[in-house]
Amino acid sequence: MLANQRRAKILELIREDGSAKVNNLARIFKVTEVTIRQDLEKLEGDGFITREHGGAYLKNVEDSVRSFIPLNKDNLDKKLCIGKKAAELVETGDTIILDSGSTVTEIAKNLTGKRGITVITNALNIALMLGAEPGIEMIVTGGEFKPPTLSLTGQKAASFFEGIHVDKLFLATAGISLKSGLTYPSISDIVVKKAMIDAADVTYLVADSTKIGKNAFASLGALSLIDYIITDPDIDPEHMQLFRDHEIELIIADKE
Repeated sequence: MLANQRRAKILELIREDGSAKVNNLARIFKVTEVTIRQDLEKLEGDGFITREHGGAYLKNVEDSVRSFIPLNKDNLDKKLCIGKKAAELVETGDTIILDSGSTVTEIAKNLTGKRGITVITNALNIALMLGAEPGIEMIVTGGEFKPPTLSLTGQKAASFFEGIHVDKLFLATAGISLKSGLTYPSISDIVVKKAMIDAADVTYLVADSTKIGKNAFASLGALSLIDYIITDPDIDPEHMQLFRDHEIELIIADKE
């Protein structure tokens, strides 16, 4: 892996987890701690992170936690239309899982006013958003707190789903491709997302078109794990045809 590629992956990981240790990054990327320190120095010089003894943390993460707004606001117009379309698929009587992340947060915003549904989530901002809704029963997992995504992760979060059955899962992703499948920057999330999928009758992957053809660091598995992909109208026609050729169901959200 070239230095620029490695630094991009390191930044992805820190943006997902909020911080990272030098020794862990050296193990993950199979380079020396001296090399990782040089990478972090460059990322700090570029204004993305702040270094500390033994590691680094993401800038502005404290503001995100205090405001309870996920840090990732990229492609918000695409996420808005995906959120609206996905919420239309939730019916009275449904028990659903809402994954964490900015796209799934847009789904939650469109569920306000719904009645007779049960929502299970590992996202604290979603729990606060929907927890006071009189028609929604809200259940929150346990787990380790991840500041940038305002979510709970790790084995404790995954164990919560053991023995649980739900109608629908709305799953987030960082990257999606036919070759690599579903990919994420953080290893700790993989076990949680697998447990969510195992608990659901139907899994909807919500991914804006910029994530299609993109690969993140850790792989969850093949696209056969999901039932539908909900994306925005800006999807590349070649990607659209490729998914259809492989019998992957696409749901294209309408533009706002």
